[in-house]
Order: sequence, then structure tokens, then C-alpha cells
Amino acid sequence: MENKKESSTFRQPIALVTGANKGLGQQIAKELVGHGYIVLLGSRKFDNGKAAADEIGQGAHPIQLDVTNTQSITAAAEHIASEFGRLDLLVNNAAIGQSGRYSTLTEILEASKASVAPLDELRILFETNVLGVLAVTQAMLPLIKLSTSGVILNISSAAGSLTLNSDPNFPYRPYFNVTYPASKTALNAITLALAIELEDTGIKVRAASPSFTATAMNNFQGTDTVEVGARALVLAALDTESPTGSFTGPDGKLPW
Repeated sequence: MENKKESSTFRQPIALVTGANKGLGQQIAKELVGHGYIVLLGSRKFDNGKAAADEIGQGAHPIQLDVTNTQSITAAAEHIASEFGRLDLLVNNAAIGQSGRYSTLTEILEASKASVAPLDELRILFETNVLGVLAVTQAMLPLIKLSTSGVILNISSAAGSLTLNSDPNFPYRPYFNVTYPASKTALNAITLALAIELEDTGIKVRAASPSFTATAMNNFQGTDTVEVGARALVLAALDTESPTGSFTGPDGKLPW
């Protein structure tokens, strides 16, 4: 990232998108740039983030950010503070679907059942999908508080909705388990807790779910492109007027 910015740059809204070097994260970053944002593309490997930023073009800037590494998070927050002095939008997108030990969807589903799921698998998923989100948010919150229209958007999933999965008629109910879906349930809880805590500050905290998008996380078995999948996420990110504490998806409001 360049060390010097034109003075006009600072009048643009500043966004950080974690896990933005590919898939939905990169698409969100691309669309935010199109809406006039300066977007910092958080990536565990800086070179991957740089390649994604170069593909997007002007307005996109890579930043090294591993959401499971405290030093990386602290360094990213300090860099944003020194370069921009504030953060207007935080999109917590970085997530994993499994640790990498499984090679097929059938294996993942079988190993994700509550009766047999390895606890170390849960720890790995929760470290990224839940604790990583909270760690990044805590580090960036002082910068978001300096914004006049701060938004924190956590990328969640309808798969984590307890209300939907409690319904025997919900078609995806058999796939609710203690790994990825439960991590999104926990993420929703953190989202709501943050929204309640910050509701008097004017900062909007919300969760949003994409459509069933073809990404590396599901071995590109999703039915929608990243352009389609990102629509509900970008809408939620740009929304500075709706009430805080919402959970939305492609068809509107989702139950927690």
C-alpha cells in the first residue's frame, strides 16, 4: 500500500474486508470500490491480497491480516490508523468450512455430527469463524468509533439460524451440525451482543447471509455466481440507515 494519499482520498469512506483475496470477499471489495470506497483487502498472505487488489484496480489496497494472529491484527489496525485515521466499514468475511482434513462433502457431513465431531476440528473452525471475527472487531472498533457512519457487517449464513433449523420442514435441517453451521450460530450471537452494546453509539452492527454461492469453501458446488451471492452482503454493508442488530439474506430478513 502506498504511504502517501491524496488529500481527497480521506474524504472517501474507508472499508476493510477480511478474507478478500478471493471469492465473496474479493467481490464485496470490488463492488465497494465501485461505490466510491477505499477498500483494504485483508489477506493472510499479502501477495494473494495484492493480486486481488491489482485485479480490482484503483481504490483497492492489500493489507496483511490473519484473523487468528494477534500480532497481525494489531499491525493491521495500527497501519489503518496511521494511514487513514478511521474506519467507516468493517466486513468480517474471512471464514473456513473445515480444517482441510476432509476431501469430500460426504466426509465433512459425517464427521460434523455432534456425536462424533472431533473437538480439535471445532476449535479450528471457531478460532477463525467466531473468535477471529471478535478479535478483529475489538481491534478495529476504536477506528470505527471515529467514523460518522460506522458499520460492522459479519458475513453469516442461514445455515446458522436456530429458528430455521428448529422447523422440521426446513429443507436444510439435516445438515445442521456442530462445525460450520454452529460457528455461524455463535457468530450471530456475537453480532447481536455487539449491536446491543453499541446501539447508543450510532454504529450499525448486522449479519448478512449470501445466497448459495459457488466458492472454494463448498468446492464450487453452489448454484450462484459470486456476483449474485454478494448482492445481499453489499446491500447490508452500504446500509447506514436501517436499525442495528439485523440479520438479512437474499430474500430479506432472516430469523436468528
